[in-house]
Order: sequence, then C-alpha cells, then structure tokens
Amino acid sequence: MPTSDPQQTTAVAPYIYRARNGLLILFALLGMSFSTWLARFPTVRELLGLTTAQLGFVLLAGAFGSLIFVTIAGALVERFGGRRILTVSAFGISLAFFLEGLGPAIGSVQVLAVGVFFQGVFVALTNVPQNVETAAVERRMGKAILSHFHAAYSIGAVIGSLIGAACAALNVPLLLQMSAMAGITLAVRLMLIPRVVLDTELSAQTRFDRAQVARRRRVERAEIKAGVVESPDPQGIVGVFRNRKASLGSALGAWREPRTLLIGLVIFAAALSEGSANNWLSIAVVDGFGQKEQIGALALGLFLAAMTIIRIAGPQLLGRFGRVAILRASAIASVVGLLCFGFGPHFGFALVGIVLWGMGAALAVPIVISGASDDPIRAAARVSVVSAFASTASLAAPPILGLVADSIGARLAITTIAIFMLVSLAVSRNVAPLRPDQMTGAVLQDARRDETFH
Repeated sequence: MPTSDPQQTTAVAPYIYRARNGLLILFALLGMSFSTWLARFPTVRELLGLTTAQLGFVLLAGAFGSLIFVTIAGALVERFGGRRILTVSAFGISLAFFLEGLGPAIGSVQVLAVGVFFQGVFVALTNVPQNVETAAVERRMGKAILSHFHAAYSIGAVIGSLIGAACAALNVPLLLQMSAMAGITLAVRLMLIPRVVLDTELSAQTRFDRAQVARRRRVERAEIKAGVVESPDPQGIVGVFRNRKASLGSALGAWREPRTLLIGLVIFAAALSEGSANNWLSIAVVDGFGQKEQIGALALGLFLAAMTIIRIAGPQLLGRFGRVAILRASAIASVVGLLCFGFGPHFGFALVGIVLWGMGAALAVPIVISGASDDPIRAAARVSVVSAFASTASLAAPPILGLVADSIGARLAITTIAIFMLVSLAVSRNVAPLRPDQMTGAVLQDARRDETFH
C-alpha cells in the first residue's frame, strides 16, 4: 500500500481488528464447508448411481447459479446493504448443505441439483460483500493483508478435507454430516456478520430516508383507499424508482470500465488455474505419471500448501514489491510450473512444477480484489464484475479441460492454462492502485463512515 495512505498515520480502531478477525473466520468457514462437501463426492456418486460425467453435469448447476447471481450481487449490496445480503446468504448456504445431503440420501438427483444451485447462488452473494469488507479492513489498517483472508480460506479447505475424509472413513451418513455442517456454520455466521460489515452497511441517513419514503407511500395508499385524494403525489414514487434505477445503473456501469474488465481477465486466469488444480491435478498425476490415487491426493495437498504459504507471506511481499511486480512474478511462476508439470521428464520434476504453480496461483485473486476495491464507493459493483469473470472460469474449466483431456491426456490439458497466465502477465499493470484523483470521493466517505460507525 502507498506510504501516503492516511490510514497509516493513525491508530487502528479496535472494531477494525474485530472485523478482521471475524472475516478470517468467515473465509476459513467457507473453505472448510465447501471442501467437506467435495470430499464426499464418491459417496454422492455411489448413493445416486451416477457416472463421473453425470455428476459433473449436476455440478454445473452450481456454476450457473454462481454466474447468474454474481453479476447482480454488487447491485444488491448497494441496494440492501452488506449485512442483509450476508445474513440471507448464511441461511441460503445452510439450506444448500442440507439439500446436498438430503438428495443422495433419498435417491433424488433433482434435490441434489437444487442444493448445488443454491450453493452457487448464495456463495456468490456471500463472496462480493465479504471481499469488499476485507478490502475495507485492508484500507483502514494501511497494510496489504488481503492475502491473509484467502490463506484462511485455504487453511479451512485443508481442514474440511480432513473432516470429510474422517466422516467417510467412519461411514458417517452424508445427510447427518451435511446437516451438522449446515447448523454449525449458520450459527457462526450469524454471530460474526454484525462485526464484519464496515463498507457495505447502509448509512443511518440512507436508512432514515428510505423509511421516510416508505412511510409516505403508505400514507398515500391509505388516502387513495379512503377517497381523500384521487391520486397520490407522483413525484415521491417516481423519485423512488428513479433513484433505484440510478443505483442499479451505477452498479452495472462497472461493466463498461476498461480497467475493471482488464483486471477481470487477470482473475479469470487465476480462477482457471486454481480451479483446474482442484478438479484435475490428482487425476493428471495418476493418469500422466502412473501414480497411485493417494499420491495424486498428496500432490494436490502440495499445491495447496505452496499456495497457503505464499498467501500468508503476501502482505510482506506486496508491501515490499507492490501489486504489479508480484502479479507479474506470479504469472511467470505459474507458466514455468505448468510447463514443468506438463513436459517434465520424470515425476520429481513435475513436483517442482506443482510447487511453482501453487506459488504462482496464491496472490492473483487477492491482488485483483484489492484493485477492484480501491475506490470504496464503487467497490461492490467492481468486485461483482471481477467475481463474474471468476465464476465464468469455474463454469468453463471442468467441461472444456475434460474434453481436451480425452484427446491429449489430463497432464497436457492442464498445461494449456499457461496461455491464460500469459494474458494475465500482459495486462498486469492495470492492478496498480488508483490515485486519489481517480476515485469518487473515497477519502471523504471513509472519514464520514469512521465517525459514525460507533
């Protein structure tokens, strides 16, 4: 972060530390709950009698749900505030977990597909305000700490995988596991959400204005019903819809910003890289190197470990070298790692490639979220746009790489990701922090919010 940031010259308020700690837990919780579900895919497939390809098509429901709702998440956050969206999403995610356990238990693919769709929808609605809040904490603390939150997600994913493996080993019924996860995660989320919302909370003045408009509309309807007036004063209602249209237009306007779209390409490549490792790395190790299944799982663990270590070190690296330099180094590390994995003469060479690939995949997403959130007034809309790029990558990667793998093998198919990493390298300069004159009153808004938050 720039040393001229005014946040660095003042003490950090205790509520900001509370928000940081709460967000770390929420990120870890999201990673844990998602990977717990992924770990039981063999059980899901067995209970429903699906082939791997059929299960893959069911999982596309989640990708479609995420893609649809991530495009409007920014507008919803601006309209209703982050606290409401996070609260509704907390219930939605828990409902999704329950349905994902119920569907296989009763032998219903349709119920499972609905649960997977809901998971995609509400995880998308969670990610936008949650990422905006982490950027708000980063900005107030004056340190590039956003990678710590994504490291928390990775750590949670490792824990969730262990929980899922333990439940599978102990033959814990899937419905019991998912129901317990739904209840526990809902309770924790509801406890933490009020502590973490800084930037996406509606101001007291906005809430008052909306309450006044709602009251006026009720009075007008009552007067019409009683025959006191023939028609309401149209300006109030017209004004309400005008304001709503302007707010929605402002949120969707981020899709016309060249910088936002270019850093969206960066996160597309990053999501493609990380998602492909999650879905295909273990299979590529088994098929491409003739290794056993447990070795493939350990190879994935090595990728996640390399990524987690770099994410933990992210604030120091970003503070010393800056976003652009780190993003370029990340893209180069990913390309070299992918080529080592795809064309290495033996498995040991490929392991080195996996480590480099994981290191390169670590910081791109946090860097893009920081770049999209430089201007807090436009943060929700811009995070929504770049999240849509990430969701598109998640939607496209499994079927496309699967088709390529059928032709040339999973190991070589994965190396095609290097092309997208080169695109990321070419547009990396766009993640540079915005200057104050490029923002829309961000400093003034932060000052006013900090004065009224408590």
